[in-house]
Amino acid sequence: MSGPESEFLRAAEERGYIHQVTDRAALDARLRAGPVAAYIGFDCTADSLHVGHLVSIMMLRLFQRSGHRPVVLIGGGTTKIGDPSGKDEARQLLTEAGIEANKAGIRRSFDNFLRFGEGERDALMLDNAEWLDELRYIPFLREVGRHFSVNRMLTMDSVRLRLERDQPLSFLEFNYMLLQSYDFLELHRRHGVALQMGGSDQWGNIIMGADLVRRMGGAGGGAGGGTEAFGLTTPLLTTASGAKMGKTAAGAVWLNPDRLAPYDYWQFWRNTEDGDVARFLGLFTELPMEEVRRLGALGGAEINEAKKVLATEATALLHGRAAAEAAAETARLAFEQGQAAASLPGIAHALPAPVIDLLAAAGLVASKGEARRLVAQNGVRLNDAPVTDPLQAVTAADLRDGAAKLSLGRKRHVLVRPA
Repeated sequence: MSGPESEFLRAAEERGYIHQVTDRAALDARLRAGPVAAYIGFDCTADSLHVGHLVSIMMLRLFQRSGHRPVVLIGGGTTKIGDPSGKDEARQLLTEAGIEANKAGIRRSFDNFLRFGEGERDALMLDNAEWLDELRYIPFLREVGRHFSVNRMLTMDSVRLRLERDQPLSFLEFNYMLLQSYDFLELHRRHGVALQMGGSDQWGNIIMGADLVRRMGGAGGGAGGGTEAFGLTTPLLTTASGAKMGKTAAGAVWLNPDRLAPYDYWQFWRNTEDGDVARFLGLFTELPMEEVRRLGALGGAEINEAKKVLATEATALLHGRAAAEAAAETARLAFEQGQAAASLPGIAHALPAPVIDLLAAAGLVASKGEARRLVAQNGVRLNDAPVTDPLQAVTAADLRDGAAKLSLGRKRHVLVRPA
């Protein structure tokens, strides 16, 4: 089969964004015909998105750069139900106030990725509470519910896997795929949206939404008209070692700077496993693919240079070029051989030693009691990893080029060397 001719599908396939498409040839033709509107939904389960959402965000960005209109759908309505996809138990239901607070944080996650406005290629940000909160139950069942087969719904992964694990599935959650499908229909009618995109765990919901649009899309008029409806999913990302993308020992890798500092975000990408570098350069940067392939082919110690490029480019997209370069320079001064001693203060201390002893010896705290409080407040890091136990020992195994880096907050660092 020949490759796609549309700019978006060609680039998305080359960079590794695509897992499944409902009708690749027809979508390719539609994308070549003129601007298309496509959406991805994000429920308000936290006050920031995280790296696990980043492939979806990057795909929306590529969609806009390819001359089309991305739509960010904030799930102010669906969050009240909870998506059962990939979950063994129901999500904790949030209060209205909690959902509103999370909405505001999620909106900030998109600030540097998309250009918003009213033009046909400007991004839109919408909230499905606008239409879901106003639904009347009986009319909804009669007009929309009749198009859904329970037999088919039971075969969808979001339902089937929960039942196979003998885990309860509430009727509330069972309704989620109807509401997500209805979102697609409303967006088609209101804004001419013809494509829904999302993670691979959303495939069942997406194809049911596309089917609903084809069945009902002509009803009620709306921008764009017609009944074209397509679905596209991204692959489920895991690291080379099998870990879920965006999860670390310290928790989620958040996108908002008030949840995770730009320097820590840079360090997350700098610590990418060797086997993931080439793939992540394609997914999480906008470097030309020729450069991605060149950097991805580096081996040995040179792979570290590719990791620094990945970290700087990924951080620049989220936090801006100045913040990314500042993070890279901080890391260079702190760790690169020949620079550490001249750039950071250091102490010599017998190892192993508890973190609180070293904080006090370095003059970073006035007392060990203060050190304990700072550890409890997640304010202390050893080699950029959070310290959770004030009695954690710094040992010879923690040395990097002969020293371990102990940090208090984002700006106070000291190098510890064995006495």
